[in-house]
Amino acid sequence: MAADELSGQIALVTGGGRGIGANIARELAAAGMQVAVAARTGSQVEQVASEVGGLALEVDVSDERSVERMVAATEEALGSIDLLVNSAGIMGSAAPVIWEEDPRDWWRVFEINVLGAYLCCRAVLRGMNERGRGRIVNLGSGGGYLPVEPGAPESTAYAASKAALYRFGELLAAQVVGRGIAVFTISPGLVRTAMTDYAGDDAPWTPPELAPRLVRALASGRADRLAGRYLHAEHDDIEALAARADEVVENDLNAIRLRR
Repeated sequence: MAADELSGQIALVTGGGRGIGANIARELAAAGMQVAVAARTGSQVEQVASEVGGLALEVDVSDERSVERMVAATEEALGSIDLLVNSAGIMGSAAPVIWEEDPRDWWRVFEINVLGAYLCCRAVLRGMNERGRGRIVNLGSGGGYLPVEPGAPESTAYAASKAALYRFGELLAAQVVGRGIAVFTISPGLVRTAMTDYAGDDAPWTPPELAPRLVRALASGRADRLAGRYLHAEHDDIEALAARADEVVENDLNAIRLRR
């Protein structure tokens, strides 16, 4: 990949203050993009934005007005948004059983992980639709589709929210077909971050550079035919998939489906 392959393009990355989102912002900047880095914690986004020569923005993605201000500030400072990356997300309550969980904590996970992505998509798609071009990448999780272990001490919120995000992304990709816009929801794998560190040293960790590289490839447009498809940063070779995109679409491959 050329160092300047995305030169002249504008990216907005939510959840960009740390973890996967921060690494995506760095990768896109390295590819030549101007990057707006957005998250709730100002000091974190300022640090990452300073590293990449980008724009630092504080945002609550669950608040419509906050999202609208973020998009407006990005377009005013940098220009029209070519790529939105929805990386903002939370794990939520650590309560092992539903009757010990605060319903407000449970719903907050959906407000950030699902409503947040919806509001950000809605805000950028107005401009993308008018221009007839744009790309959106949502950060999913294996929690949205992997088998459930009986008795696992895990809140019902996070995995359910990520399952919803996958379906939302597929529906949105279908809604914008023919408008020059591609929507993807990817699984970054199990990347070691502050959110996932509970898994311990022996977990099957995914190399942290893989999700950013996948987002960079998607930003290039080479895989637009795969919009709406399930893509995994570690288990899928995006270039190989793009080369056989017609087969993937025709046979409904790389999709989370119930088959009988």
